[in-house]
Order: sequence, then structure tokens, then C-alpha cells
Amino acid sequence: MPRIKESAYLLAAAVFITLVMAGCASVRPANLPDLRPIEDRVEGTRNGWWNVRFVVKWPQDAEPSWHVDLLLAHKVISPVLYQYKDSIILWRFHRRAIRDQSEHQFSFVFYSSAETANRIYDLIKSDVCLKEMKSAGVIIEDRYDDTDWISKADIEDTCDPKWSSPIRKSWPYFIMGVSQMWLNLITDISDQQASSGKRPQFLRGILAFYGEVNESVEKLWQKEGGHALLHHLNAMFGYEEVIIYEKRLMTF
Repeated sequence: MPRIKESAYLLAAAVFITLVMAGCASVRPANLPDLRPIEDRVEGTRNGWWNVRFVVKWPQDAEPSWHVDLLLAHKVISPVLYQYKDSIILWRFHRRAIRDQSEHQFSFVFYSSAETANRIYDLIKSDVCLKEMKSAGVIIEDRYDDTDWISKADIEDTCDPKWSSPIRKSWPYFIMGVSQMWLNLITDISDQQASSGKRPQFLRGILAFYGEVNESVEKLWQKEGGHALLHHLNAMFGYEEVIIYEKRLMTF
């Protein structure tokens, strides 16, 4: 798997722009949810964005261990989301692997009160699976934002500052749905494989198990992502074209 997956991103963008299949019919839900912006519903509370970062070991001359991200999401973060589902307002995952100071890093980003963040930190730090990965050197470090003060209080504060204000205020909702879908895929595929007797007990086997899960998730993305995700995202915006600025280094 390429380190930054540039070719995959360009291919996905091309598919996104050129898909012209008919969209699905929509139905109006019987009971509409509260569609007011989240900041209106939590006005007066002291909420902010908090980040838990896991630095994953990445040896030189090796590809990133992407499957470790899946293990962290499923075994370490999923129980947190279940336990604090009523206290976490927005959340998402962030994955990156670039040869710089941050290296391979998997992040859990969430919007809540500082009190909730501290309880979540305590739950993650006490996780047995995380402790085992740290002892084995799979996870080099886990980092937690300081909750003594709120540096990112607004919904849009973790978005790219170059984006327009409407995009920055709306994007956290989008990426939370994407993160939830990705986590659901991991859960479903791991359950399917475990039902066939593939649930290992020791860390080496667990890592290999999530390597297989990662391959299955990637194959689903490659095979079905064009229609299930990109096409329907395009349809939601009326099949309008997307402007993509491509930067490429060329040598002769």
C-alpha cells in the first residue's frame, strides 16, 4: 500500500467527477430529528474539541502498519463511543502516515465537555489492549490534549482554515458519518471472521487478524466505494462538477 495513497486519491476523484448513474429515490422520514446547528443546542455549555493520538511504530524501509489503526478503533475506541454516546457530541477518526515528526499516527477526535474528556482519557489509558500494544512496542506513545483550557471551542475549529465558513461548520457532521461507517465495516467483518473460529487470543495473532480485516475493508472500498459512497455523495450535490487542482512533480 503506498504511503500517502496519492494515486488512489486521484483515481477516486476522477471516478467521483465522471460518475453519471441515476440517483436513488428519496423518502421523507416520518419524524425529523432536531436539525438546529449543534452550537445552538449546546449554547452556554463548555464544550471543546479533544484529540487522543496514538503513535504507531513504523520501521524504516517498511510500509505503515495500517491494520493497527483498525485494532485501535475497534478494541480501544469503540467501547468509549458506546459508553459515552450521550456525552460525545461529535467525533471522528484521523489516519496519517508521513515520514515527518509525527510519522504514523492514528487519532480519535471528539467534541465534548472537559469533564467528559477526562473520563474518556482515563478509560483509554486503562485499556488492557492498549497497554499490551505499548508493552510490545506496537504503539510508541499515546498523547492526550490538555483539558485545563479549551483551545478549540467552536464546531469549525478543527477544520482546514482555507475552507469557507459553511463548509467548516458542516464538515464535522460528514466525517463523523464516514468514521462511523468505517468502524461498522470493521465490526461486521471481524464478527464474520470470528464466527469461523478466527478470534485469536494473543497479540501477534490479533494483529494478523486485523491485517486480514484491513484487507477486506480495502477491497470493499475498491469494489463498492465508487457507487455506494462517491456516486451518492455526487448525487447529493446535484451531480455538479468538482474543481480539482492537481499538483505534480515532473522530470524529463
